[in-house]
Parts: sequence; structure tokens; C-alpha cells
Amino acid sequence: MDIRIITLDEALPIRHSVLWPNKSLSFCKVDGDETAKHYGVYLNNALISVASVYIKGKVARLRKFATLEGFQGHGAGTQLINHVIAELKQADVETFWCDARTTTLGFYQKFGMAVQGAEFDKSGIGYYKMEVSL
Repeated sequence: MDIRIITLDEALPIRHSVLWPNKSLSFCKVDGDETAKHYGVYLNNALISVASVYIKGKVARLRKFATLEGFQGHGAGTQLINHVIAELKQADVETFWCDARTTTLGFYQKFGMAVQGAEFDKSGIGYYKMEVSL
């Protein structure tokens, strides 16, 4: 597996197909995409996982993290998040957080992320804010 910086246009199709397949492609764009750092995991030169990181000062937010269905559970996402965390530590970022789908809490806990507050809803899906100090 190879982790690279990618463009928003490369990330959007995977965001769409994994996270919000019943919404429009434009629904998968978020404020800050223009200045975010977008990462991709390639396997045999095929993009299989994407994540976008939005940094403000010493705080970084993970958004729109998605791995194609046939590749989930095989380590691509774990390698990607570990790569992002290592880069954030080198950049002296102090806090890393995300809004995690309720069904994925265990995945984020592997990285030391802890639930912050109560469950909330986004477009009919339950989420929790999760955070880790770096």
C-alpha cells in the first residue's frame, strides 16, 4: 500500500460511494476542502481509501474518511490514520478530532481517540465527536 497526497477531485468519488451514496456528489463537499490536505491509499495503483485533514493552529480535524467496501477491514484505513497522526505530530499539532459514525467508534478508539459528549445526528446517521491529544 502506498499513501499519497491527492486532490479533492480524486477523493470525492470514494467519499460519495462509501459515505453518502444516496446523496449528490456535491453533498460530499465540505467547507474548507480547498485548503485541506487530502490523503489517499493506493493498492496496485488503484485508489482505495481517502481522508481529508483540516488544520487550524494546533488542532486538526479528520473529515470524510472512507475506504472502498471491498477493502475495508484489511488495514488500509489503519495505515492511513497512523500516517496522518505521525505527520500531525511532526507538525506540532496538539489535538486531533473527528465526528465518528456511531458504528465506527471502536476503529477510532484504536488510535487513542475518546468520545466527547453525547451522540448527535447528521442526515439521519448517529455520530459522536472523538478526540485525542497528540
